[in-house]
Amino acid sequence: QVIKCKAAVAWEANKPFSIEEVEVAPPKAHEVRIKIVATGICRSDDHVVTGGLITPFPVILGHEAAGIVESVGQGVTSVKPGDKVIPLFIPQCGECSNCLNANGNLCSKNDLSSTTGFMPDGTSRFTCKGKVIHHFVGTSTFTEYTVVHESSVAKIDSAAPLEKVCLIGCGFSTGYGAAVQTAKASSTCAIFGLGGVGLSVVMGCKAAGASRIIAVDINSDKFAKAKELGATDCVNPKDFKKPIHEVLIEMTGQGVDYSFEVIGRIDTMTAALACCQYNYGVSVIVGVPPAAQKITFDPMLLFTGRTWKGSVFGGWKSKDSVPKLVADYMKKKFVLDPLITHTLPFNKINEGFDLLRAGK
Repeated sequence: QVIKCKAAVAWEANKPFSIEEVEVAPPKAHEVRIKIVATGICRSDDHVVTGGLITPFPVILGHEAAGIVESVGQGVTSVKPGDKVIPLFIPQCGECSNCLNANGNLCSKNDLSSTTGFMPDGTSRFTCKGKVIHHFVGTSTFTEYTVVHESSVAKIDSAAPLEKVCLIGCGFSTGYGAAVQTAKASSTCAIFGLGGVGLSVVMGCKAAGASRIIAVDINSDKFAKAKELGATDCVNPKDFKKPIHEVLIEMTGQGVDYSFEVIGRIDTMTAALACCQYNYGVSVIVGVPPAAQKITFDPMLLFTGRTWKGSVFGGWKSKDSVPKLVADYMKKKFVLDPLITHTLPFNKINEGFDLLRAGK
């Protein structure tokens, strides 16, 4: 059965979303159709709107969500109708070299690197006004119903509150994992950017046992929440005449042991590298880099021994880890409420993006 439902369609770049009636095709073999109950707004969705992340239009964005399985295609074994699930923008096929390697998690079947805007078989399950609408990173959650491949969905605890655990679909897991998985960040840390993902890095650094957690943002309104979640110091680069990496080196003596760039800007990526200890410091890029921009930096920064790493979805193997993270949330091992600033009805999605852009 084709389902007709509401979706927020981005017809072109730099335009508001349009709430449209779309047709959602039934799932094909190894696909799952999900009723989306709650979806978060992530800066990566906005990067598509502003052209910083390239994906074909028209498109249904959204990749941080939770919902209930409505129907499954032939051959699906890991979920059934009625299951609570989280869609995964990084799939886990279990067969590619990245899935088979203990240190890998960027499944080669992802649509983040290539951004075709289609399901793995090269077609779309969405149409609107007779036009094909593209998918976004295999999830497309700004719609009442979506279709994902079985490798891109994780079954979770049936008691989990979907309006909270949707954040485990991207923001929380990405930040928290960058600290506890990618960096295993103990001792001193600096976090550039205190949005939902940056605050999740703060929580991860605290969970990993960091003694000093320095939160960096040009919006001082973010500092109270950062402190509530574990930051020991908060620094606004606008308060200083000198470059921020010099300020952080002075504060710590030799620089931090771990730094995290959680914004997606090349100037802050270089600053985050420069502020970490020159011989054994580790800097992790968590924010999605802008399209078509290149970094220029002094190679001496790396020659002395620093490590520069990237972290996609916190280094978690998605299908294995998301149910465990939800279980940890249910056991109160971490909180999600402080990351939720507003709850809006779906038809006010444009207001949600306005709040995001205003730093609120």
